[in-house]
Amino acid sequence: MLTYPDIDPVALALGPLKVHWYGLMYLIGFALAWWLGRWRARRPESGWTTEMVDDLIFYGVLGVIVGGRLGYMLFYGFDQILTNPLNLLKVWEGGMSFHGGLIGVMVAIWLFARRHRLHFFQVGDFLAPLVPTGLLAGRIGNFINGELWGHRTEWPWGFQLSCERFPRQCLDQPADALLSPAVHASQLYEAALEGLVLFAVLWIFSSRPRPMMAVSGLFLLGYGGFRFLVEFVREPDAHIGYLAFDWLTMGQILSLPMMLAGALLLALAYRPRKTA
Repeated sequence: MLTYPDIDPVALALGPLKVHWYGLMYLIGFALAWWLGRWRARRPESGWTTEMVDDLIFYGVLGVIVGGRLGYMLFYGFDQILTNPLNLLKVWEGGMSFHGGLIGVMVAIWLFARRHRLHFFQVGDFLAPLVPTGLLAGRIGNFINGELWGHRTEWPWGFQLSCERFPRQCLDQPADALLSPAVHASQLYEAALEGLVLFAVLWIFSSRPRPMMAVSGLFLLGYGGFRFLVEFVREPDAHIGYLAFDWLTMGQILSLPMMLAGALLLALAYRPRKTA
């Protein structure tokens, strides 16, 4: 078994100013997406300029932050808004919803496409292979923050947690227990699947010309499928729990429409076309 290193969520403290690892991971994710986007835009056949990429990433950053935070508070923490509306602004404490961020990015894509007179899916297909880098960085931020842990496990790569910092994982342990039973590091599973694997699949798939909507469809289907699977080993939010059957979670409910939409876009992209 592995022991969680109990990383300090604060990367740098300068008096009252605190720089959190969680925020730094988002900056790294955005920087990687920007760099990869500019690199791909330099290809003669791309039809994109580096200036367009700069503009798109700016729109995307706003969509991720605003949509991700609003989505989390509406889907998972609505009671926190009722308790104190200022909780909406406490991004440094964690609490960003991918599904909310996706909606925010979709709005950003629509605004960007309208400004540059592009089709929505021209922009979506270009952006989709860049997104998993941000997902990878964000899930590592979750791991550093010590959130989104999985169920208990006997697997040798399970992590034992400090009972002082993570009392929820030690509820049925002796009062003097220092470490919890081992749990799945579901954040790292998601970092591997939604980040590394999805990035590799989309990057290779999009390296050749594809019908419009195909890359966007593969992204939605791939992310939705990976997220749905990891939810089986990830602990549901304590204040929500399972929604049905003692296994169905909010994350799975929100991923199902993504999978269906992805499959539909792929079917439309590759549908037979009549020739004159």
